[in-house]
Amino acid sequence: MPSPLALLFSMRRPVSAYWLLLTGVLFVWAGMVGAISFMEAPLKFTAPHITVALGVGIGRVVFHALNKVELALCLLALGSAGALRVPTHVWRGLVLATVVLMLETAWLLPALDLRAEALLQGTPAPASYHHWLYIGLDAVKLLTLVVAGALTFRAALSAALAPVPGRVADGRTKAAARRHAETLEV
Repeated sequence: MPSPLALLFSMRRPVSAYWLLLTGVLFVWAGMVGAISFMEAPLKFTAPHITVALGVGIGRVVFHALNKVELALCLLALGSAGALRVPTHVWRGLVLATVVLMLETAWLLPALDLRAEALLQGTPAPASYHHWLYIGLDAVKLLTLVVAGALTFRAALSAALAPVPGRVADGRTKAAARRHAETLEV
C-alpha cells in the first residue's frame, strides 16, 4: 500500500477543508492533552526548588488554560464533523471526548480547585479520588482523540480517492480523454 503522503498527492478530488480541519483539530487536541496531562504535570514537581504549593499553583493556571483551549477545539471538531456528516464511529469518539471534557469542566476541575485552594491556604483537604479520576478520564480522552483522528484521516482519504462522476481515472473529463485518444489515433 502506498504511503499516506503519496495518497494525498494522488487524490482524484480536492479534500474538503473541513476534513483537514477536523483531522488537525483532533490531533492537536490529543497532543495538548498528552503533553500537559502526562508530561508537564508530573515533570514540574521534579524541577529543583519547586514546592508542592508552587507546583499546585502552576498546575491550576495551566489546566484552566488547557480547559479553555480544549473547549474551543471541541467546538471546532463538532462543527466540522457536523458539516461533513462524518461516519458514526467518528461521531462516537467525538461524543465520548466531549462528555469527558464536560465532566472535567463542570465537576472535576472545580472539585480539584477546592482541594488546591485548601492546600494553598495551609489546610490540605483529606484524600479523595478526584485527582486519579481526572487522570483516568484524560487517558480515555487522549486515546479516544487519537483513534478518532486516525479514523477521520482514513475517511478523508476515502472521500478524496472516491471516483468523481464524469471523470476518468487520471482526473480528466471524459470528453477531454476522448479528444486526447483521437489525437493519438491520427
